Amino acid sequence: MSDEAATVLGIDIGGTKMAAAIVSADGEILTKDLIRTPPGGADQVFAALAELVGRVQGDLHPAAVGIGSAGPLDQQHGLVSPVNIAGWRSFPLVDRVRALVGDVPVTLGVDGHCFALGEYWTGAGRNVDTLLGIVVSTGVGAGIVVDGKPLLGQSGNAAHLGHVVVDLDGEPCACGSYGCVETYASGPRMVARAKRRGWRTREDVDAAVLSADAAAGDEIALATFDDGAQALAAGIVATAVTVDLTTVVIGGGVAKAGPVLFDPVQRWVKRLAQLPFVTDLTVEPAQLDNAGLLGAARLGWDSLQASTAARVAGVATEVNALS
Repeated sequence: MSDEAATVLGIDIGGTKMAAAIVSADGEILTKDLIRTPPGGADQVFAALAELVGRVQGDLHPAAVGIGSAGPLDQQHGLVSPVNIAGWRSFPLVDRVRALVGDVPVTLGVDGHCFALGEYWTGAGRNVDTLLGIVVSTGVGAGIVVDGKPLLGQSGNAAHLGHVVVDLDGEPCACGSYGCVETYASGPRMVARAKRRGWRTREDVDAAVLSADAAAGDEIALATFDDGAQALAAGIVATAVTVDLTTVVIGGGVAKAGPVLFDPVQRWVKRLAQLPFVTDLTVEPAQLDNAGLLGAARLGWDSLQASTAARVAGVATEVNALS
């Protein structure tokens, strides 16, 4: 196998930034670049992505492409409608990327799935077969890896843990429901809740400031993080008893709060996880800064291996038919 055939292109698309990398079979990033996601219409956003891919790809011809995108998406048809990229609605991302890179396998996944897959491949989950990965940032995303494979679901949108309802009488969520995990645990919603309780009401602040105040002992900030941790723990335990897993990895901007978030999450998980097969549930911080990008690349590798296996099986069938 040539050096070119031994690489894949990973693409990670979010509302704030887009990243791309050439990745080897063992998860080593060979080249990487990122840009801010531009505002504008569908073609303007894709033009920026195409320029990024061209820079990263250079003269190489990767054997496959994996894409992680904010959802929701239609995996069967390769369409994306990211809630945080207004210009893309039912955008044919897979077809457009394939037109850039040539006739190679192009696989699409939700960014939360890619985060979980990246941590499974080379991060905090590399010594387990099954895990739940959660990204806590401006929203709450998640992905599940079962026996080394991402759990995608019928449409490719499985594991939307941020929209698991944990309080039937809770606050309205942007999704249209009430009391979702995201309404309690996302950065912006925690800041808004703390302000309603009297915290820094006249200041333009974010979750990083809230976590710093919590670490310094501010009672409102601590109580707000405890609320978010309780919601996360409820979603974690509900997922664990459904899927039968014991390893949880949390990343994202809010997770940088460290013990301010992880201590109450672990406390609430211990309190809520009572069935015997989840009493040893562990929650740990992500180890990678680029888990989503690596997970997207891993999607590409898995697709390449599947297509190669199918091709070999087809050749074997033809040989058997002729013999």
